Amino acid sequence: MMFERLAVVGWLGSFFGLAGSFLLALNTSFSGYGFVAFLASNCAWLYHGTKTRSWPLVVMQFGFTVTCVIGLRNWFF
Repeated sequence: MMFERLAVVGWLGSFFGLAGSFLLALNTSFSGYGFVAFLASNCAWLYHGTKTRSWPLVVMQFGFTVTCVIGLRNWFF
């Protein structure tokens, strides 16, 4: 059961990460929503990393979350 949940979370993290990258690459008026997708991806990978005790992944995703919040602030405010 836990393995299935982690697999789903991993796929969701991958999907939202790719969606965020695609949205930012479009460089349109709605590209800022890529940061929202990145934030969803970061949350998924933080969950995955803590459950699997993959601490390097957790540290990296924490850093990405910080940069994502900065991006959200810059884009929307």
